[in-house]
Amino acid sequence: MVDAYEMILMARALANGGLGSGRGRPRQVELRRAVSMVYYAMFHSLAKQSADMLVGATRGSRSQRAWLQMYRSLEHGLAAAQCKSPIIHRFPEEIQSFGKMFIYNQRMRRDADYNPDVSYIRSDVLQLIDDTERVVLDFERSDALDKRAFAVYVMFRSRPEE
Repeated sequence: MVDAYEMILMARALANGGLGSGRGRPRQVELRRAVSMVYYAMFHSLAKQSADMLVGATRGSRSQRAWLQMYRSLEHGLAAAQCKSPIIHRFPEEIQSFGKMFIYNQRMRRDADYNPDVSYIRSDVLQLIDDTERVVLDFERSDALDKRAFAVYVMFRSRPEE
C-alpha cells in the first residue's frame, strides 16, 4: 500500500539532496521530484481516507476488492474541481485547508513535471513539504463524519437538484 507519510519522508530526503551527491545540495531534478511527490502524498492520503470512510477501514470490515475499487476511483481532475467549488466552505477548516493545499500542490506538480523553465529553492520546497505534512495530518485526524462527507463530495459528481 502507498503510505503518504513515506512519500513525505522521501520528498524531504530528495529536497535535502539525500539521493544526489551526498553533500546535501539537491539537484533541480531532486527538488522537482520532491514537489511532485508531496502532491501524490496528498492524493494517496485522500484516496485511502475515502476508501476507508466509504467501504471500511480494516480488512475484516470490508471487501478488499470494493475498497481497492474505491481507492482507485479517485480522479485528479474531479477532486481538484470539487476542492475549487464554493461548496468546500461548508466543510470544517481542516478539510478546507486540505482542499486548498491539494489544488496548490496539484498546480506545483504540473510545473515540476512539465515546465522545463521552472526551478526551485530547497528552503521553499522544504516549507512546502512541512505545510503539506501538517495539512495531511490535520485532515486525517478530522472528524469521521466530515471525512465521509468529503469523500462522497470528491469521489462523485454532483447532480443538480430538481
